[in-house]
Amino acid sequence: MTENIYYDRQHKLKNVLSEKNLDGLLITNLTNIRYICGFTGSAGTCLVTPSGQYFITDGRYIEQSKDQVKGFERYIDMDTNLSIIKKNNLLKKDLKIGFEGDHVNYTLYDAMQKTFSDINWESTKMILEDLASIKDKTELDALRTAVEITDKVYEEILPMLRPGFTEKQVANTMVSKYREYGDGEAYSPIVATGPNGALPHAIPTDREFKKGDFIVIDAAAKYGGYHADMTRTPVVGEATDKHHEIYAIVKEAQKRGWDIAKAGVACKDVDAATRDYIHEMGYGDYYTHGTGHGLGLEIHTSPRFSPTSKDILAENNVMTIEPGIYIAGWGGVRIEDDVIINQAGCEILNKTTKDLVVLN
Repeated sequence: MTENIYYDRQHKLKNVLSEKNLDGLLITNLTNIRYICGFTGSAGTCLVTPSGQYFITDGRYIEQSKDQVKGFERYIDMDTNLSIIKKNNLLKKDLKIGFEGDHVNYTLYDAMQKTFSDINWESTKMILEDLASIKDKTELDALRTAVEITDKVYEEILPMLRPGFTEKQVANTMVSKYREYGDGEAYSPIVATGPNGALPHAIPTDREFKKGDFIVIDAAAKYGGYHADMTRTPVVGEATDKHHEIYAIVKEAQKRGWDIAKAGVACKDVDAATRDYIHEMGYGDYYTHGTGHGLGLEIHTSPRFSPTSKDILAENNVMTIEPGIYIAGWGGVRIEDDVIINQAGCEILNKTTKDLVVLN
């Protein structure tokens, strides 16, 4: 990723801070630190002020930060990050400095107040998350590659989806392949067969696949730090009328979601497009989660498709669309794709078929 991309992000951040009448921002969330300067380590703080931009970490990251951090002056010491800021006089008194209210615990907030009693601290919400929700070309390229790997691995594990194999065996094989082809798994895979599929976030077990089982497979790759997310639900052996009915409802619900997903559309309207159809078909009580979420350096990011969302879709948001029906004691169906939001619609990235696959 070129340095210009980080400089562009930093420029946009300063514009937002100016709009919010803030002199600067203390950034402590590691995902946001990676987004704004490129650092991928496990400890660090970024400080943006009128006088400069500073990255603070400890001695473990001397070389890594030298290679990765873009646009920030580095300060490395064995002291606490707040102490490093204070003894280097990086914060001038009477400034109005924002902090990430969603990520700062009380202990850190108390230390900030005591260490810098002459700073006007102001809690902020979603500043960097909102900037990061609109992807640039480099991010879109990474997400496309993550989806390509996800499609490839899914096709490769299909022969395992038969009696004699277990949920854990398939999940472990997928993790191994994600690490071979990319940066690893985007999240712990869900492989849930038969009644286990009624649990939207089931944990793989030693249950073997059986004829007549739906298998909910929610698993994806990560590439360049960016997360894909895909779910498919094939059936083992012969599909009954009930299999066909439930699957067809979920498939149509998903289609109704991506049919209206485009820049300028309210996220709650996309959710309603899927939810209302499932409700009309008599299964509204069995659809128990939101329709989707943003993707990026984390698996769940802003914005989100839900009945209560106040978000509006923007061009180059990357979203999941993933309606589902879950029937306790029987199983579940979820179909999930990753899409790029455009002005005229959305681009579906996943190439894996959404037709009902019957595995004989």
